[in-house]
Amino acid sequence: MISRVLEGRLRDLAAKFPVVTVTGPRQSGKTTLCRAVFADKPYVSLEAPDVAEFARRDPRGFLGERQGGAVLDEIHRVPQLLSYIQTMVDEDPRRGRFVLTGSANFALLHSIGQSLAGRTALLELLPLSLEEVRRFGQPPLDLFDLLWRGSAPALHDRNLAPADWYPSYVATYVERDVRTVLNVVDLIAFQTFLRLCAGRSGQLVNLASLGADAGITHATAKAWLSVLEAGYIAWRLPPFHTNLGKRLVKTPKLHFFDTGMLCYLLGIRSPDQLRDHPLRGAIFETWVASEIRKSRVHRGLPASMTFFRDRKGSEVDVVIELGKSLVGVEAKSGQTVAGDFFAGLAIFADLAQAARPKRSVSGFVIYGGDQQQDRAAARVVPWSGLDGCRWWSDEERAG
Repeated sequence: MISRVLEGRLRDLAAKFPVVTVTGPRQSGKTTLCRAVFADKPYVSLEAPDVAEFARRDPRGFLGERQGGAVLDEIHRVPQLLSYIQTMVDEDPRRGRFVLTGSANFALLHSIGQSLAGRTALLELLPLSLEEVRRFGQPPLDLFDLLWRGSAPALHDRNLAPADWYPSYVATYVERDVRTVLNVVDLIAFQTFLRLCAGRSGQLVNLASLGADAGITHATAKAWLSVLEAGYIAWRLPPFHTNLGKRLVKTPKLHFFDTGMLCYLLGIRSPDQLRDHPLRGAIFETWVASEIRKSRVHRGLPASMTFFRDRKGSEVDVVIELGKSLVGVEAKSGQTVAGDFFAGLAIFADLAQAARPKRSVSGFVIYGGDQQQDRAAARVVPWSGLDGCRWWSDEERAG
C-alpha cells in the first residue's frame, strides 16, 4: 500500500473527534487506508448481507460487541446504526473511537447530519492524485498515458488494463447505485445519459440539452446528474460569483473525477487515440481541475473552487479563493506556450482588482509541455509539475 495524502489529516482529526467519517467513490482506497491507519481496531464490513442484517436487527447487540470502537465499512448500508453510535459516543466521548466509511454520499451525509453533527469529522478520499500516482513502482511518464489510464488505485497497484477494469466498474458500481437510489428502469437511457455527460466534461451544464439528447425529461436529467455527483463520478464547478458586474456566466461547468473513466465512456481506447482526440483539451482541463480539488480535499480543506467566464467568452478554467487572494488557473493541453494562453487571466485579474483594489490576484498556466516559465502575466507550469504547486494557503492549513 502506498501512503495517501489524506492520511495525515485523518490521524489528526481522529485525535480530536470521537468519530471520523471518510467518504468517496467506490474503489478509491477508503477501506485500505482506514484499515492501515487504524490497524488496532476491529474491522467490520457492512457490505456483507449477514453482517448488515445483524446490525439492522440488533443494533445494540452489534455495537455492544465493539464497545472500544471499530472501523465500520460501508456504514450507509445500515444508517440506523448512526443514532446508536451517537448515544455511545455521548456517554464515552473518547477520541478516535469509531471510524466510518461510505461510498454513497447521498445517503450517508443526510444520516450523519441528523445523528452525528458535531461528533464526527468528515473527510473525502478521491481517486489518486498525481502526487500519489508517482508513489507506485511504474507510474505513467507520458501525459496522455496518465490521462487515459486514470486514477483508480487498482489500475496502478495491480497493473490492470483500463479496458478490463472500467467496464466492470461502471456496470457493478455506477449503474447499480443509480438503480438502487432512483429505481431506473430504462438502463439503456441511463447509459446514454452517462456517455453524454462524458462528452460534455469541461463544458457548461445544460440539463435541457442533456435530457433531450438522452430522451429523458429535464427533471430526470437533473436527478440522474445529482446521483452521479453524490456517487463521486462527476462534479459541478460553480461559476465565480463575486460581484464583477452583470457580465458573468452563471451556469456551472461539468467535470469528472477520473479521466480514465472519462476516456472509457468516450470510447478512447489508447493514449495515441487520446493524443489526437477532438476532446483532448476538455479532458486535460477536467484533469487539472480535479487534481486541484484533490490537492485541497485530501488535506481536509474545502474545495473553494470556481471558474470565470464572461458573456464575451473570456474564461479562466479554475479560480481558487484563498482568503483575500485569488488564484486563476488556465489548462492548455498544447505543448507550446502561446500568447493567447494568458488572455483570460489578464481580463479576470483586471476585473477582480477593479472590484477590490487591495485584493491579490495571481495566475498559473498548466500546459502539456515540459518547460517552466515565469512570465509577467502568469507562472507557466508543465503538467508534470502540477503536484508541486501549492493550491492552498498557510492560514488554511493552520486552521
